[in-house]
Amino acid sequence: MNWLWCFIVLGALIIVVLAAIATRLVYKVYRQQKERAAKLKALEEANQKAQQEQREWLNKSVQILAQALHNDELSLTEACIRISGCLDSLNVQVAVKEEFSAFYQLRDKTAHIPYLEAWKQLSKAEQNQFDIERLRHESTFNDFVMDAAKRIQGRAF
Repeated sequence: MNWLWCFIVLGALIIVVLAAIATRLVYKVYRQQKERAAKLKALEEANQKAQQEQREWLNKSVQILAQALHNDELSLTEACIRISGCLDSLNVQVAVKEEFSAFYQLRDKTAHIPYLEAWKQLSKAEQNQFDIERLRHESTFNDFVMDAAKRIQGRAF
């Protein structure tokens, strides 16, 4: 009978120790999940902040480019390429792209013209030919683009 009580006490002691270990492990997993959730939340907030800062920067860029266009600091083609690129990066809705389609249309008309290193590799005659073509397109789209640049000022997307 003494041995029976010893086994019962020993069994109970083993159960208590195992329960304590299990409780400790469950608490450790809970704490890790809580820490992981907090890190994920902080990461999401930082990502949202970075995205908002990027949107603000792109919107400010659009405003600067539109103003530079009105101040004749940029060619129409360069302004259209840059503004349409900013609008694309902002993932604006189709209605906005249609409203400011002048930027996209002139960009598309001049998209085949080489630039940077490819431009430097052209002969003077080829450069002149592309300049004449670019100026012709800019002349055609001038009023349309300038109106779009005026309307885009003060807008945020």
